[in-house]
Amino acid sequence: MQRKLISSGSTFEEKIGYSRAVVQGNWVFVSGTTGYHYETMAISDDVVVQTEQCLINIENTLKEAGASLSDIVRVTYILPKVEDFEACWPVLKKYLGNIKPAATMFSAKLADDKMKIEIQATALKA
Repeated sequence: MQRKLISSGSTFEEKIGYSRAVVQGNWVFVSGTTGYHYETMAISDDVVVQTEQCLINIENTLKEAGASLSDIVRVTYILPKVEDFEACWPVLKKYLGNIKPAATMFSAKLADDKMKIEIQATALKA
């Protein structure tokens, strides 16, 4: 089984030593993804905007892996402020509401105070 590494070009990947995603067979493991816009490396102050950008970033990564959002089987949401999670629900429903992956949310400090949400995903290509 061939292993494929996918990079977003983020400086974090090079500095820390990880891949945006790893494709192993039909599985796609997407690293924790934040709301940075990879082309500009800018990030919004709004958790809802960050949530949407996370999912756009994940969707683009999955496309590069030959998969799509509909292949997601598991997601993990990490937020520094648990009280911010409910505001994200409409965006999560917009992207994942019909997919209904297994999901976990927990609250933890993220690597940078600008980051208000991080989303990790696992997909099984159909």
